[in-house]
Amino acid sequence: MESKKWWRFGTALTAGNTCAFHPPPQCKCIEGIFVTDQERSRVFQKSGPNDWGSSPRSSLPVSPVLALVGFVGLCLLVGAVGGTITAGSIHLWYQTLHAPPGTPPNWVFGPVWTALYLTIGVAGWRVWKRLGACRPLQLWGWQLAANALWAPAFFGLRSPAVAMGVMVALLILVAFSIRAFRRVDRAAALLMVPYGLWCLYAAYLNAGFLALNHP
Repeated sequence: MESKKWWRFGTALTAGNTCAFHPPPQCKCIEGIFVTDQERSRVFQKSGPNDWGSSPRSSLPVSPVLALVGFVGLCLLVGAVGGTITAGSIHLWYQTLHAPPGTPPNWVFGPVWTALYLTIGVAGWRVWKRLGACRPLQLWGWQLAANALWAPAFFGLRSPAVAMGVMVALLILVAFSIRAFRRVDRAAALLMVPYGLWCLYAAYLNAGFLALNHP
C-alpha cells in the first residue's frame, strides 16, 4: 500500500519522515521542515576547487560570523540606498504634502530603520544558520526586495499611490516570512515582529498621505 504523502514548502514527504525526492542521507529534517544537502550549501558558499572543498558539493559554508556580516550588511545597504533617494525629496517635495495625524518628525525615521534593518539581518541569518538556502529565506529575500522598492516609489516617483501598492505587497511578504520563520526559529520570527508592526504604521502613513494629497 502506497505510503501517505504530505506537501510542505513544496517538498513531498512520506509517512516515514523522509523526503520522497531524496534518500534519507541527503534529506534532513529540522523543526519539521525537510531540506536537502544541496539546499543547505547554496548560500554564502565557497565553491572553487581550491577553496573549501574539491567540488561544489563538498565545499563548506563560510564562517557564521562572515555570514552574519553579509546578512546585516545587505539590509543596511538597502537602507542606505533608500535613505539616499529619500534625501533628495525630504526637504522639498515632502514638505509640501499634507501629513496625516501621528506623523513623526523626520529625524525619527533614520534611527528606527537602522535598528530594524539590524534585526531583519539577524533574523535572516538565524534561519540560514539552521536551514541554509531554504524557502523561508526566499520569502525573506522577497520582502527585502519589496522594502527596497518603497523609497523609489514614494520619494523617487513622488507617487504615494504606487508606494501604497508596494507597501501592501511588503506587508504580505513580511507576514508570510514571520509565519515561515516561526516554524524554523522562534527567535528569528520574534525579531521580525517589530519590523512588521513598523510596516503597518508606515502603511497607515502612506495611506494618509495618499488620501490627503490626492489630486
